[in-house]
Amino acid sequence: MNSDLNCRIAPLIFLICVLSAPSSSQTSSSKVWVADNGDGTYRNPILHADYSDPDVVRVADDFYLVASSFNAAPGLPILHSKDLVNWTIIGHALSRQPPFEVFNMPQHGNGAWAPAIRFHNDEFYIFYPDPDYGIYVVKAKNPAGPWSEPLLVKSAKGWIDPCPLWDDDGKAYLVNAFAKSRAGIKSILVVSRMSDDGTRLLDDGVMVFDGRDKDPTVEGPKFYKRNGFYYIFAPAGGVESGWQLALRSKDVYGPYERKTILAQGKTRINGPHQGAWIDTASGESWFIHFQDKGAYGRVVHLQPMKWINDWPIIGIDPDGDGTGEPVTSYRKPNVGRTYPVTTPPDSDEFNGNRLGLQWQWQANPQSNWAFSSSAYGLLRLFNVPLPPDFKNFWDVPNLLLQKVPAPSFTVTTKATFAPRNDDEKAGVIVMGMDYAYISVKKRPDGLHVSQTICKDAHKQSVEKDTASSKLTGNSFYLRVRVEENAVCNFTYSTDGRTFIPIGESFKARQGRWIGAKVGIFAVGNGSVSEMGYADFDWFRVE
Repeated sequence: MNSDLNCRIAPLIFLICVLSAPSSSQTSSSKVWVADNGDGTYRNPILHADYSDPDVVRVADDFYLVASSFNAAPGLPILHSKDLVNWTIIGHALSRQPPFEVFNMPQHGNGAWAPAIRFHNDEFYIFYPDPDYGIYVVKAKNPAGPWSEPLLVKSAKGWIDPCPLWDDDGKAYLVNAFAKSRAGIKSILVVSRMSDDGTRLLDDGVMVFDGRDKDPTVEGPKFYKRNGFYYIFAPAGGVESGWQLALRSKDVYGPYERKTILAQGKTRINGPHQGAWIDTASGESWFIHFQDKGAYGRVVHLQPMKWINDWPIIGIDPDGDGTGEPVTSYRKPNVGRTYPVTTPPDSDEFNGNRLGLQWQWQANPQSNWAFSSSAYGLLRLFNVPLPPDFKNFWDVPNLLLQKVPAPSFTVTTKATFAPRNDDEKAGVIVMGMDYAYISVKKRPDGLHVSQTICKDAHKQSVEKDTASSKLTGNSFYLRVRVEENAVCNFTYSTDGRTFIPIGESFKARQGRWIGAKVGIFAVGNGSVSEMGYADFDWFRVE
């Protein structure tokens, strides 16, 4: 593996690892999905949540993962692990996404696509593409942040999925793919010379692989060097049913030999590809990739990996043909010791002075949307007026959402509503191209709880209220139960014990390039002199 991925245990690196490791107050264990079986084995997916296009780097004994975030803010989540199985979120590389005037409103499917994370010269680098603007880089001494402001390395439409390589002689290169929707070309990979500090490309690139015949939609390349070979790991065939390639060459510009190293085989794990080769300090090789699960998003799997004749084989290879297939359970990586079970947080008691790191807005957040309060032990969402041309929530920026965390789960939140104007409302939403929510709304005669469904929200369709009931107080509990196959049912309560069904069953649907999300909101209607608010006491996933 190239030298920037092999960690030197030096005092500075040790300090960085100590600073970035999660504290005990940040660790959590989900009640709905845990990958660690507790007996030295794990189950896939290791993250049953939409951390799409994952890439991973090891620094000493710590692993850091970054994933796509598209238009969500904060973006580019950074996860940390000590054993590749137990993960928690430690920060985000993007607090707000540029260009700010664009991403202050939802830009579904746009924004930060597949990133790559590397450690070089005692700094972390993340290269990420915006398909409409070009390739950016951000840097940090500490992966938990702060990260530098995004720097545009290459201004171009349709240049996507960049990954750097610092060679043994110090020269830097960048490999990338292309999005046909913007560039008019796809299924090729290009390598460019890059300045040694990673801040600019030095040429227009050289085509090193054309996958149009055997490997349509080749994309998401990751760049490595091992035993004198340059390797490009790249997925092909599309997210739902594709496969994983390895390309190798003795010259950085090729020609590259091609081999399929991972495919679905006889398993139920469709489209296993796009991710990271990572090694442990003990010398083991592993591969982290995603699986597209529709409304649940692109969930993350961990596969064993071995090298035979300088070719990688991922997963298990029952027929011995050199193409692996994914495992559903396996022994955990050998990292020298056993670490506690941890998962990314999903529940939030709102007792701190900042939101849990699992939360993201549907656009760059504005200063008057929400405030945490440890003194009051709550999160206050203000009833921000809906956009003047409101059709449905697809274009509403102030939805506070998180990834769907498991195949089945229940979300319950306790809230107190203090509206100032008619038509203000607050609720719990399951968001995607179809969405549904349960909300409490102020009408002239008081507060009413209702369920609302919107089909084909991305086509500007209108919402439909399916049920309504009057409430007697302004404190209440809202709940959504998500069953297998993403079927959702909504209930509410005034005492937290007896929950009353409302509306009809709803099948969640993915968003644009992402899974469905679940979260909370508070909105108003029109221009008002003072907004009301909703105080959320807690949000629990069980």
